[in-house]
Amino acid sequence: MSCNVIRVTGGDGEAARPSPQPRFSAARTRRVLDVVGTRLGINTAEAELVTQGEIAVYDLRGLWMIARIAQTTDYLSDFTTEVEVARWLESARFPAARLAGSAHQPIVEKGRVLTFWAQVAEGKDYGTVTDLAYLLRQLHDLEPPSTLVLPELRPFKDAQTRIAMADLREDEREFMVSRLVDLRDSYARLDFVLPLGPIHGNASVSSVLPSMWDSSIPVLVDLDSFAFGPREWDLVLTAMYFERFGWHTDDEYLEFASRYGFDVMRWAGYTVLRNIRELMLLTWLSLNPWNLPEIRAEVSRRIADLRDGNAD
Repeated sequence: MSCNVIRVTGGDGEAARPSPQPRFSAARTRRVLDVVGTRLGINTAEAELVTQGEIAVYDLRGLWMIARIAQTTDYLSDFTTEVEVARWLESARFPAARLAGSAHQPIVEKGRVLTFWAQVAEGKDYGTVTDLAYLLRQLHDLEPPSTLVLPELRPFKDAQTRIAMADLREDEREFMVSRLVDLRDSYARLDFVLPLGPIHGNASVSSVLPSMWDSSIPVLVDLDSFAFGPREWDLVLTAMYFERFGWHTDDEYLEFASRYGFDVMRWAGYTVLRNIRELMLLTWLSLNPWNLPEIRAEVSRRIADLRDGNAD
């Protein structure tokens, strides 16, 4: 494989991201968007906030553009990777999110990181698992340019930081740390059977949108988790959503595996990757940025299931 790999690790095998800025408000991100828009000649007057979590997403109404704003410059490397991947995929004529505007991206303004993207879809409908399998098969068959720099996959990225910051009882926190240690050890001993290469890094049906210009053409979005790593990682979320959450039917999953050409659930290492994905989902959920008691109760229930062995 001819792409360069940047190994970004800390002493425990991951680079922990500092805690989020406490005042990542809609008002602050909007001010940053307006400042950058004025400088670039982009009219942000009708911009509408779509989502605001670790990344704020704005729909620039009337311009067919989307703006993404990260809360700190700690996300600069992720956004830089996303931009470089988007340029590669565009040059390869692969159906993926496209950058918008002529400015050099990503843009840093007042401690935030911004990118601008061409709008892909008008509605909120996702693609299908068949669309996802089709795109992943194409993506994994692409030969990247030698100039493309990708980080090595970090499956436990931010896990320690999230657990430390989470709204957990101390016994729950201790269990999560213990499970993290066990899964790191299990991951290190996996024998992957698919070739290593560029991966989406967070592939699921929510990463696929039907093109607003031709709904028969699925488009791959959310490129900020791209990495160099095992292709099995791109297949495990769909399998987990089918097996553990029931979000896909038997027929849908069978079509997904058939269209891609590999059933990750039949691979000996599947359970390890599934458990890592579940843990990472739980660490994200346990931060509970909405401060909702029902979210806290769901986190406790899921931790209890893990303790009882209901996840295996």
